[in-house]
Amino acid sequence: MKSAKIKKLENILKGLKSVVVAYSGGLDSTFLLKMAFDTLGKDNVLAVTARSETYPNIEYIDARRAAKLIGAAHKVIRTKELAMKNFKANPVNRCYYCKKELFKNLSDIRRRRGFENIVDGANYDDLKDVRYGMRAARETGVRSPLLEAKIEKEEIRKLSRRLKLPTWDKPSFACLASRVPFHETITREALARIDRAESYLRRAAFKQVRVRLHKDIARLEFYGSDFSKILRERTRRRVIQHLKNLGFKYITLDLEGYRTGSMHEVEKGRG
Repeated sequence: MKSAKIKKLENILKGLKSVVVAYSGGLDSTFLLKMAFDTLGKDNVLAVTARSETYPNIEYIDARRAAKLIGAAHKVIRTKELAMKNFKANPVNRCYYCKKELFKNLSDIRRRRGFENIVDGANYDDLKDVRYGMRAARETGVRSPLLEAKIEKEEIRKLSRRLKLPTWDKPSFACLASRVPFHETITREALARIDRAESYLRRAAFKQVRVRLHKDIARLEFYGSDFSKILRERTRRRVIQHLKNLGFKYITLDLEGYRTGSMHEVEKGRG
């Protein structure tokens, strides 16, 4: 039996008629794509993924695989965040400028292809955090069906598992720019170094990881349950050597562990 929230989600999607899905390939947007595809049909759904230096190649590969599994039409576009002065300067509301540009591109696609609406994967839990991209969504008329149906992250995981989506246990992901302290210029070189470091750590079987960049310091965030693993002598030495080869001079472990938006903690302290 379908829950009241799922029925509400289906009704919201039916009211939208046809949608372009802002599709990153993560947990939320993949679940939304699947629900839109099942509710509206193949001809009324288009997934669009934006690729740039802020988006690791492995995420693109995952997005492409999941869209193919669902059977949805999938379009890939190139975005140039680093050419945007307001984004590159890395203000606290950096995400606003990025999302505003993304939704502008999606609006162009929507008009050309004849779709009625644009949707994104924001969920009800996103109201608890600082989400400047949600302002950009409101200003450009982008709808957030999961949020509107009050569906939370943990519910999305359970429902995704029931639907056999490969993303059901995928860790949360944010663009690589979120690893750079606010007000420090975002560069292509910095993003590439962060991407290589995180890719290495994921290959070493750390499921969730953030490599926060503080000039020559790599501040590593893991789940607390992985602390014993990173501190094993052999693993520790390998990680230190690999990250130093990438140009980091100091490698530190954040004892608070992984948490979303840790760069915002400094800004809150200034307030």
